[in-house]
Amino acid sequence: MNKIIIIGGGAAGYFTAINAKENNPDLDIIILEKGNDVLQKVRISGGGRCNVTHACFTPKELCEFYPRGEKELLGPFHQFMTGDTFEWFENRGVPLKIEDDNRVFPEANTSQAIIDCFQNAVDNLGIKVFTNCGVNSVYQQENKWVINTKEKNFEADKVVIAAGSSKRIWELCETLDHSIIEPVPSLFTFNINDKRLVDLLGISVPSATVKIVGTKLEASGPLLITHWGMSGPAVLKLSAFGARILADKKYQYNVEVNWLSRPTEKVLNVLLNLKKKEPRKTVILKSPFTEISKRLWERFVLASDIRVGQNWADLNSAQLENLANQLTKGVFNANGRTTFKDEFVTAGGIDLKEIDFKRFESRKHTNLFFVGEVLNIDAVTGGFNFQNAWTSGFICAKALAEE
Repeated sequence: MNKIIIIGGGAAGYFTAINAKENNPDLDIIILEKGNDVLQKVRISGGGRCNVTHACFTPKELCEFYPRGEKELLGPFHQFMTGDTFEWFENRGVPLKIEDDNRVFPEANTSQAIIDCFQNAVDNLGIKVFTNCGVNSVYQQENKWVINTKEKNFEADKVVIAAGSSKRIWELCETLDHSIIEPVPSLFTFNINDKRLVDLLGISVPSATVKIVGTKLEASGPLLITHWGMSGPAVLKLSAFGARILADKKYQYNVEVNWLSRPTEKVLNVLLNLKKKEPRKTVILKSPFTEISKRLWERFVLASDIRVGQNWADLNSAQLENLANQLTKGVFNANGRTTFKDEFVTAGGIDLKEIDFKRFESRKHTNLFFVGEVLNIDAVTGGFNFQNAWTSGFICAKALAEE
C-alpha cells in the first residue's frame, strides 16, 4: 500500500487528498496541519461565504488573471478548471452560484458548506488528519521519505507540500535543493492621505483606470475610497500585477486615476458644452457625470481652483482644464499598503521552472509534489487563487493514484 503524507491542511491539501483516495482507495493518506484548525483560509474567504472560483470558462482567458503562473497553468486548466469545479462540488451535494460580478459561492452562502463537504469526504474515505503537527524537516532515506515533526517521524512513499505561503516550509524546501522566489505581498490596497479623499469612506466609481506613474502598470475596474486610501478591483488587480515593482519602491509611489475611464479631451468637451448650455448654474452643485457622486465632485471642483459659488459662465479655460485633469489625470501619492481584508496572498514561492506541471511533481525529486500557493503562483481577487488550488490538487491526485 502506497503511503502518502500531505503537508498542509488547507484547500489544496484537502482537495489533493480526497481526489487521490477516490482515484485509488488503496492509498494510505495522512494530512499534517501545523495549526489547531484546518481549512482556515476557506473559512474566512469571501467574508465567510467562500469565493470558490470565478465564472470564467475559457482556459486561456482564465490564465490572464494570474500575474505569476499564467503560462504554466494553461495546460492544467485544460484538464480541470471552472466548469469541473462546479461539477465536482455539485456531485457532492454543494451546488454553486454565480453572482453579478462573476464570483462563485456555494448556494448555501456559507464557507461551512465547503468545509463540511471536505471533512465528510475525508472521514468517509479514511484519510487521517493530524493537527498541531508542524513539520521540522523532510528527507529521503532508503527510498522512503521521512517527515520529522515534534511528536514523531512519519514515513511515506510520496510527499505533497501544500502548506501555502509559509516561510518555514519554504526554508524546508530549500534544504531539498529547491529555489524560492522571494515572497512579497500581493493583493493589497493603497494607503493614500489626500485631502481630496478625506471622509469619503465608501464612495466608489464603477469604472476607473488606475496607473502607477513611471511604470507600464495599469488596471481598470471599480474603485472604492476607504478610510486608508483606495481599494476595489482596479486597485487590487494593480497591486497583484505590480507586486514586485511596488515592493522595490518600498510602497512609495504616485498613482494616476482616471475616474471616468474616458479621454481627457472628451471630458473637457462635456464641460465646455455644459458651460454653453447652463451658464448660470453653480458648478459645485451637480456633477454632469452620473458615475461621480456629489461629494466626490465637490472635491474635484475645489481642487481645480473653482470657488464654491462660481457659475459655469465664470470659468476660464485654465479652470476647465484643471477640472478635466482632476477627473482623468488626478495624481495621488501612495505611502504604504494595507492587506485586503483577511485574504493575505503573496507573490513568491517555489520556482516554477523546477515543477513538472503535467503532474505538479518536483523536477529535482521523484515522488515529491507541490500544490497551491506554496508555488510561485498567485492571482487577482475573485476566486482565482482557489481555482489554482483545485486544479493543482486534482492533477497531483491523479499522479499520486498511479501504482
